[in-house]
Amino acid sequence: MATGQLTPSEYIGHHLSFNAKSVGDGGFWVLHMDTLVMSALLGIVVFGLLWWVVRGATAGVPTKRQAFVELLIEFIDNQVKSIFHGNRHAFVAPLALTVFVWVLVMNAMDFLPIDIMAIVYGWLGLHEWRSVPTSDINATFALALAVWFLMIFFSIKVKGLGGWIHELFCSPFGSNPLVWPANFAFNLIEYISKPLSHSLRLFGNMYAGEIIFLLLGMWAATGLAGTFFGALLGAGWAIFHILIVCLQAFIFMMLTVVYISMAHESH
Repeated sequence: MATGQLTPSEYIGHHLSFNAKSVGDGGFWVLHMDTLVMSALLGIVVFGLLWWVVRGATAGVPTKRQAFVELLIEFIDNQVKSIFHGNRHAFVAPLALTVFVWVLVMNAMDFLPIDIMAIVYGWLGLHEWRSVPTSDINATFALALAVWFLMIFFSIKVKGLGGWIHELFCSPFGSNPLVWPANFAFNLIEYISKPLSHSLRLFGNMYAGEIIFLLLGMWAATGLAGTFFGALLGAGWAIFHILIVCLQAFIFMMLTVVYISMAHESH
């Protein structure tokens, strides 16, 4: 949709609108279909490609595709090895690889030209469709909650239910019953803050990046000078955004490994 047909606020609001579908008669439960479909589609494509490359791997001289995947797996494995000291290959390293690759490709959708993609989606009858799943707080919070449940699961699995409850009430200040409320309060704050910080960090960076691309796009539509400086700054921001896209995927993956590792340790 052209910027000349909309005010700046309407232009931004149009591109930041979700394809939302209400569940049932009420409006309480709402599904963001664009987030769900894009997340699932990207996951199927990227992990299908990885499966295809790994399936055709050979012990001889690797192809470029195989060498790239081997470097990726080795990189993730080295990061996990530096943090998690248990049997990482059973679950933690594959989880880290899954999280990093999936978040990375979802973040990378931010490089698609938003106005051109709006035209393409319009041809498909999708007039409100967002390409970047990680700019939706629901997606990032769902990912963070999944990691949070895994953290609690492994904490109970390693320490036992009694050991986990004992840790909630007896650390970090000791097992004296007088400090149980303080211990529980500190641990409760820690448990609540982990999924919040884990999700909001990723969402905030990707949402801000999307806003900046929109602002630069509007500037480019103001005239010849705006086109020149908007294109120049847009190219610079896109180059810098490559770092943000990769870094945020890496941070999300590392925090996942750290939380799982903490679940295997005792205070």
